[in-house]
Amino acid sequence: MRITYKGDYALKTILELAFHYGRDLVTIHDLAKRSDIPIKFLEQILLDLKRGNFVESRRGKVGGYLLSRHPSHIKVGDVIRFIDGPIEPIACVEKGYSGCKDIYKCIFSKIWQEVAKATSNIVDNVTFEDLASKIKLANEGFIYSI
Repeated sequence: MRITYKGDYALKTILELAFHYGRDLVTIHDLAKRSDIPIKFLEQILLDLKRGNFVESRRGKVGGYLLSRHPSHIKVGDVIRFIDGPIEPIACVEKGYSGCKDIYKCIFSKIWQEVAKATSNIVDNVTFEDLASKIKLANEGFIYSI
């Protein structure tokens, strides 16, 4: 699995929107600033995320972006697969692959299957609600009173 800059920025964008879920819309300028993403690139990413039904947009003076569903229903693996493609480390591990004549006697096949399974177990069991909660807890730890 290789996460591109586009994939990384998409994950950060979804996380930022998850952090604000249920409160207010987030403008593209705020998203770009908070996540340190060039606006032109963020526009492309947001279009892709809209196409994937991860985000919605609202037009107008008080417009912006929001998640199209609750952050508990969006997993890290969903976004990675949508933006960057399969998470398997090599094509022969993908279901239905038939491009290799050695597939049944390949000594590495079992290793790549285990890597794919372990990766999936991680990215498919972490939601953006989980991540947003961790950020909120971390930020609460920095509140001091005198």
